[in-house]
Amino acid sequence: MSSTEDIKYSVVVPVYGNEGTVESVTRRLEEISLQLDGRLEVVFVIDSSPDRSALVLEKVLPASTIDSQLIYHSRNFGSFAAIRTGLAAARGEFIGVMAADLQEPPELMLTFFETLDTGEFDVVVGRRESREDPALSSFMSRSFWNLYRKLIEPEIPRGGVDVFGCTRDVARQLLALDESHSSLVGLLYWVGYRRAEAPYSRSKREHGKSGWTMHRRIRYLLDSVFSFTDLPISVLTGIGAGGMVLTILASVIVFVGWAADRIAVSGYAPLMLTILLSTFTLLYGLGVVGSYVWRTYENSKRRPSSIVMSNKVFARALD
Repeated sequence: MSSTEDIKYSVVVPVYGNEGTVESVTRRLEEISLQLDGRLEVVFVIDSSPDRSALVLEKVLPASTIDSQLIYHSRNFGSFAAIRTGLAAARGEFIGVMAADLQEPPELMLTFFETLDTGEFDVVVGRRESREDPALSSFMSRSFWNLYRKLIEPEIPRGGVDVFGCTRDVARQLLALDESHSSLVGLLYWVGYRRAEAPYSRSKREHGKSGWTMHRRIRYLLDSVFSFTDLPISVLTGIGAGGMVLTILASVIVFVGWAADRIAVSGYAPLMLTILLSTFTLLYGLGVVGSYVWRTYENSKRRPSSIVMSNKVFARALD
């Protein structure tokens, strides 16, 4: 087996339901490796994929012309956990992250590495210029990322971030932020560093079905909100302040009505106003505070974001 000390570039690829594309991903990365000035490895992380993706890779990687790793999660932990696993295992100085469905062109990794290799940037994110997704999926994605930009991170590209590249130092900082129910993209922007963007066009999905459902989008948005902004607390404070003003005004009106003997049932109006306003504010407040408490509790358990069941390393096949 050849030495891996001179591996310069790593590509992390989370795999879930990508049986039809993983071999093509490997072949296209092999072509990209010929254009790089250093050795490339690809780190596939099988996130308990239900199809034959792992079997295909077990067959393809031993004969591949690039170094590779095939890592198995003990169960499905999600794509972000798989990316973290890949970042921890990557051996390159520069690391790219891409999906296995080929909707983002693997050639984008070449752009990432060339940009990082200049030494002027530490992070490169893909900026989606166009997409060939179905109308409903496209609308859902635009709505999600518009909310993300307004509520969480205004500097994020309008189409969001699906692929990125970074230096080993940035990857190390991301891995040090061991948070549950958080957002890897949010953390990528939180750590800062010198950042660049690379435009690309998103292709139509040819194989499989996306697991990025509306339920997962909403959950991801909520995790991002409660992990990176105090907006819900600010909204709660505003509602409380507005409710207090309305309560005072209602109290004045009720007092005037009581003084003018216009209220038939003594104490009914002020009691109902107080109950309604207080109940609404308390219920909303409990929901917000409960969300923060839940996430604090989850992080206090210190569970790992994923569990690696096995890691198979394949050296590049030499002619």
